[in-house]
Amino acid sequence: MFCPLGGWPALLALSVPDGNTLRNVWPCSHFGLHVFDRHFLLQQNANTCIPNIRNNNENSKVNRKVALIGENGQPAFGLFEQGVERINFQDYDLRSPMDRKLGRCAKYFKFNQFQFIALVSPQLIVCVAIVDLKLLSNAFVYLYDPQTQAFDEFSFVQPLARHTHIDTQPESGSASFRSGKNKISIEVKDGRRQLRATLKSGVTISADIDETDASSLAMCSRAGYQGWVFTRKNAALVCDGSVVWGGKHINLAEAKALASVDWTAGYMRGETFWNWGSMSATLSDGRRLGMNLAAGVNETGFTENALWLDGKLIKVDAVDFQFDRYLPNSPWRMRSADGIVDLVFTPLGQRKEKINAVFIASNFTQHFGVFEGELHIGNEVISIKDCLGFAEDHYARW
Repeated sequence: MFCPLGGWPALLALSVPDGNTLRNVWPCSHFGLHVFDRHFLLQQNANTCIPNIRNNNENSKVNRKVALIGENGQPAFGLFEQGVERINFQDYDLRSPMDRKLGRCAKYFKFNQFQFIALVSPQLIVCVAIVDLKLLSNAFVYLYDPQTQAFDEFSFVQPLARHTHIDTQPESGSASFRSGKNKISIEVKDGRRQLRATLKSGVTISADIDETDASSLAMCSRAGYQGWVFTRKNAALVCDGSVVWGGKHINLAEAKALASVDWTAGYMRGETFWNWGSMSATLSDGRRLGMNLAAGVNETGFTENALWLDGKLIKVDAVDFQFDRYLPNSPWRMRSADGIVDLVFTPLGQRKEKINAVFIASNFTQHFGVFEGELHIGNEVISIKDCLGFAEDHYARW
């Protein structure tokens, strides 16, 4: 899961060369969300899947929650089987830590939004994000070739979020960002999330991500005394399209690329840290496996830990991350309390960044590498070997 801190603190802390374009500013990826569920509680065991989530697209639309904020001015906390149609944040009864009511202006400027999409294949990893922090917006694109270790990154900033738009409809809305000749857009049409990016450097990305039969993890959780965060996630989604980079034209379908999507918005905690693990892979028997693991932040009940097996969501209990942050190339161990996840992550490379400004601080390390180990799903044991993914260790204050 992408977090807005990785893009914008670096943009604030560094001078902006080359027409609002920053190089080597790595985005942070994830902060975990843990959930109280007033509406239905998932049993945390190895056999539990969230039932009937978007298996029928028409039924999903009928049963989907229309608005997150209720008539009492409070969000509905928990997991939502069919998602949420609209994040009506202006209806929220936002207050200060001393319970003073805050007006519409404060509601607007404190509300953060972002969309993050990753495309993963043995030939190419692509990550794209649009971040709207109201006082500032940020977009980035980075590309990595696992075979040659070639890496390229582009990051852009817009003061006062100029030329930036993110709808408040996670299931059907659009997002766009423009900085000079650099343009990025994300739009949902007929169950397909369409990513388009055209950069001045010559990089172009055109990816259509199929979400029609996928089970998304949609939840809202508390964040600090007066805040909350809504997130909608998915992984190991089928996608097609193409990427042009470094003189190469990569067909995403032929590369067997899989996509993960993170749509997040809310009033976020001001100081936090987290660990995160993510994977999208094709198993030896042809099934698609996605994973999202997080710990260390917003632990207010349930977790956002989940697996996806051929689009079917499997909830996972709390996860323990064991690693040595002062030995950056050493393996990580990730194990869940319910016994579903038992994995070792071996870094192949990393991106590190430290920022300590007046109002902003970030100590960020994101590793890319391979997973090995086992997943225990019901009576099945799935062996994992050389599956590409990410692991992250991050402290953030903003």
